[in-house]
Amino acid sequence: MLASIGYAAAYTGVGIALLMLGFVALDLLTPGHLGRHIYEEGSVNAGIVLAAGFLGQGAIAFTTIWTNATDGFGRALWWTVVFGVLGVLLQAVAFLVLNLVTPGSLGKALVQVRFHPASLVSAAGQLAVAAIIVASIWP
Repeated sequence: MLASIGYAAAYTGVGIALLMLGFVALDLLTPGHLGRHIYEEGSVNAGIVLAAGFLGQGAIAFTTIWTNATDGFGRALWWTVVFGVLGVLLQAVAFLVLNLVTPGSLGKALVQVRFHPASLVSAAGQLAVAAIIVASIWP
């Protein structure tokens, strides 16, 4: 039982680190400070996209842990890091590609305070990328 508690703490620590990596990546892709846009200015758009990124990262971490847990703790933890970082990178690539194929600046649209439909499209892209990664992990 104590080992399980330790595993849960380690997986959670890695998961939180991956969420923060995803936050930093999105912060770099949008103008200004993402946290300020969400918490001080009340940008629903930025909140929607960040939430989708977090949900996607959670799904990737869950799937990696679930499918690799029988291979041993260290191996499962390693694959969680690998696929989690891959998820952040591919979500960033999807953001950049979406920005290329749509008019204007996706980053600027996502930090507006007033609702912008681009936030839903970008959020769907984040979740779709995560679903593809999950499908590639699942046996």
